[in-house]
Amino acid sequence: MSHDEDREIVRNVLAGDDDAFGRIVARWQGPLVSLAYRFARDSGRAEDLAQEAFLRAYRSLGSWREDSAFSTWLFALAMNLFRSELRRIPPRTVSIEDVGELRDGRSEITGVDRSDRDRTVRAAVQALPAKYRETMIVFYFHRSDVAVTAKTLGIPEGTVKARLHRGRELLRRKLGGAR
Repeated sequence: MSHDEDREIVRNVLAGDDDAFGRIVARWQGPLVSLAYRFARDSGRAEDLAQEAFLRAYRSLGSWREDSAFSTWLFALAMNLFRSELRRIPPRTVSIEDVGELRDGRSEITGVDRSDRDRTVRAAVQALPAKYRETMIVFYFHRSDVAVTAKTLGIPEGTVKARLHRGRELLRRKLGGAR
């Protein structure tokens, strides 16, 4: 489905075709649940957060100005919800000092080692301060570019670049210089 198809579906919903919103949910449910999980670290809570994001999106659909991609608007709305909910009831976190060290990343990595590495990196990202963690999640885990990350988080592009740089530095120090 393209941006134009998203735009057409939104217009149909706004014209009274409530069933059309199901197509939006079908398209974006996986990515929103995935994003929520990266914040909440609990699959049940992630599904609840994504459902609440869709409810809020439905109620606010008329506020999308179509000057950016629908997905950017939807993810920004969801991120604001996730932040608010996680401030209200924070997920269980670990200290960055408690995250295990990585072995030299330049050696050949087996499937098990890669899985261990991925878990360690994800745990280290979760242990970052919120402003770096959120930026890293949107940019890397959702494969956004700087401009989309900035729009999603509602911050300037320069701030995104600075947070990515600082977040990478924090991870590099914690993970023993592995790249």
